[in-house]
Amino acid sequence: MRNSKALFTALMFFITLFNFAQGGKKLDKIIKRDYQIIECTISKMSDNTVEYSLPGETLQISIDISKIARIDFASGRSQTFDVSQNNSEPTSSQTISAQDVKPNTIAVLPVPYVNSDTQEASEDMAKFAQNDLYNKLLDKSSNIFPLTVQDLRTTNSLLHKAGIDYKNIDETPIEDLEKILGVDNIVATKVSYTIGTTSTATTYNSGNAKVSNNNKKVTTSDVSTTTANNQSYYYYTVYFDMYKNKDKIYSQTRKPFLAVKDSWMESVSYLLKRSPIYTKK
Repeated sequence: MRNSKALFTALMFFITLFNFAQGGKKLDKIIKRDYQIIECTISKMSDNTVEYSLPGETLQISIDISKIARIDFASGRSQTFDVSQNNSEPTSSQTISAQDVKPNTIAVLPVPYVNSDTQEASEDMAKFAQNDLYNKLLDKSSNIFPLTVQDLRTTNSLLHKAGIDYKNIDETPIEDLEKILGVDNIVATKVSYTIGTTSTATTYNSGNAKVSNNNKKVTTSDVSTTTANNQSYYYYTVYFDMYKNKDKIYSQTRKPFLAVKDSWMESVSYLLKRSPIYTKK
């Protein structure tokens, strides 16, 4: 009996010691760009991904390096990842590829064009909407003097190098965008929409009548055709913001009066003409 008690006591001692060692083990920390912190054990790193396991688990999880801002290793070493590189190669410190700011210059950001029912964003429409607003500003250059519109190719090239597009443009702080683009004014627009459909049916009747020789008996053969028509309605909401030196100077939301396709374009024109950068001539 004494031997059993001694064995049990020794076993509990080793279990406690093991749990203490596990609980006191230092973990690596992955700090994501959305500020989420993952405490884990990192097992492998490559140019594009980091593999890790959570405490008490053996399952290996992979995360894209483009989502990581910094890693604090259990050893005490830190590694930061450059937001301005698409392949997110690690560098000694987190830096933004800053451009020399050109005073009185305004940049047009990519325009998220999102179906609010499905949350799907259209890349083609995002580019089209950005081009539409850019051309409107160019067309009204005399009305927005002394502002100069930054060339769209320059804007998109600098954003591409920084790993920013229509999908994540809303997640990037304005001060970072101004540094990346080298401008002191930014116009940021978003188009959200839903689609409604109504159906109507139209019936057409046709027939032939025959009269007997004695003009008393009439026979008819009727044919009816029904045609279904579907009508789509587009319900838009346009969000229109302007920034100057990191400060929001104008913010408006507008819903077009007509629920027809592309009616959002009229709302963009309306909001632009009522913005503080626009002067009537």
